[in-house]
Amino acid sequence: MLTVDVQQATPMPLAARFDCHAGELVALVGPSGSGKSTLLRCIAGLMHPSQGRIACGDQVWFDTGRRLKLPPQRRRVGLVFQHYALFPHLSALRNVALASARTDPLAHAAELLGRLGLDALAQRRPAELSGGQQQRVALARALARDPDVLLLDEPFSAVDQPARLALYHELAALHRSVALPIVLVTHDLHEARRLADRMVILDRGHTLQQGAPAQVLSQPRNARVAELVGIQNHFAGVFRRGDDPAWGRLQWGAHLELRVRDKGRIDDATPVTWVVAAEHIGVHRMAPSGPNVQRAVLAEALPLGDIALCRFEMADVDATVQLHQPTAALQRGELAVGETLYLQFDAAGVHIMPSRTAPSG
Repeated sequence: MLTVDVQQATPMPLAARFDCHAGELVALVGPSGSGKSTLLRCIAGLMHPSQGRIACGDQVWFDTGRRLKLPPQRRRVGLVFQHYALFPHLSALRNVALASARTDPLAHAAELLGRLGLDALAQRRPAELSGGQQQRVALARALARDPDVLLLDEPFSAVDQPARLALYHELAALHRSVALPIVLVTHDLHEARRLADRMVILDRGHTLQQGAPAQVLSQPRNARVAELVGIQNHFAGVFRRGDDPAWGRLQWGAHLELRVRDKGRIDDATPVTWVVAAEHIGVHRMAPSGPNVQRAVLAEALPLGDIALCRFEMADVDATVQLHQPTAALQRGELAVGETLYLQFDAAGVHIMPSRTAPSG
């Protein structure tokens, strides 16, 4: 298991702590300047934070308490850079072999290239390879070190969408086949959700939240996390305790209430912010049975390929709900701009947070 616990004030503030088990893929997610790549450099030994401890398995790589700083060459780390960093004058085979410590590095390199579907391109130089092929060569080179941990620094950002999808499959297959801790730096939430077992949300060098992607994206710890993970449906309200201790009421505006779960963490009449993931909102032409059904008008529908970004204006509160709906449903007339529809909010999917600075609506 890889464990990381680092702090520093300058030049890049850090207060980050996370771990990554063997066979697990952890995604570091945050905006530019949040410290994602800096943390990878700390793990690889390319920079040293002011304080902290980094260990992989039973080997400690960095510990300021013990004044221990292993250099990069003594850390078995496979690092895939954003722009590959391949030697342009060497073939793919020799780029990979150069990183191998095996007694027959060329055979080892050939094996790794074959595993990644590049055996027919082994003698080509980087300039003769596509971006996706170069990325797979870089991945093979990282694996050639027989690493204890694999670090991926935005590895898909420089390739086009078809190559990116192919690389997703490659990484998913690799993830299943190797028992390594894998740390992926990405700013793409869809990428993190698709590939990662856990997400670590970073902001200004601080760890704000970590957990399974579905949990983090539907239950952000606070309003800042909700903002960073791009939750569109984020509103203000007041929480009210109910007669049933398992359930409460969420006052939304002056005249609207939703039934929500009461986890016993928020007092009665507390101002809150709340979020609800799109998968917890149903769209209906006729009012369905059950709680939390509210009228809304489909104010706008913006087609984006096979899905459309739809903006619903609530009838009984000054608020807008944004959802993705199939473009085909609009083309078939199942949804029409200007139509009054019914939104049903799943009570289990409404996540409430104590309010500090409440959003409008």
